[in-house]
Amino acid sequence: MPTAGDTLNRQIVNCAQCPRLREHCSELARVKRRAYQDWEYWGRPVPNFGGLPARLLIIGLAPAAHGANRTGRMFTGDRSGDWLYRALHRAGFASQPQATHGDDGLQLLGCAITAVCHCAPPQNRPTREEIAACQPWLNSTMELARAKVYLALGGLAWRATLEEFRRRGWWTSRLPRFGHAACHRLPSGEWLLGSYHPSQQNTFTGRLTEPMFDAIFDRARELCERDHR
Repeated sequence: MPTAGDTLNRQIVNCAQCPRLREHCSELARVKRRAYQDWEYWGRPVPNFGGLPARLLIIGLAPAAHGANRTGRMFTGDRSGDWLYRALHRAGFASQPQATHGDDGLQLLGCAITAVCHCAPPQNRPTREEIAACQPWLNSTMELARAKVYLALGGLAWRATLEEFRRRGWWTSRLPRFGHAACHRLPSGEWLLGSYHPSQQNTFTGRLTEPMFDAIFDRARELCERDHR
């Protein structure tokens, strides 16, 4: 029987609110990258990954053009995903460290992954209007997740998550500044964590290392378990 999360994912996939993004994703799926000429690209809005509710909700920016826009699953098929799922597996949040395609057997354990924008944007930069159009999906995802810990990957995801907290009345004071390993507790008891995004811009330059990323997920697990004691 379909769950509320399944229904939400179908709605996300069928969304057509942003013509620029829909055209861009369709064009990527038509032209393809040379290395993936044999692939049938997903080329649509990418749904959430992982069962809801979930103790840990990870919020990314947007699907990668030849990653999730190709495979149809969040952070799957690109180097950012390689980093993310290795860290999730080491922390016990994923059944395996590899994520290559939607039928590779990967399962998330007590966590789910969503994004500020569910379509791959040109230059990986959604507009404010496109982020606003996707906001209802973040709202609905948080409603179903009922998470204990929210992990924002990157400054844009951090701001979007805090703005959603504010809309919900969960955060009424000044919005805290993003930083790697920033950690704040909401008045209602949930936690917000920040991490540099595992993009090549950060991982290739050493701004984000695997030990740094592992420490984020160790902290997330500690906070999840603290709330269950």
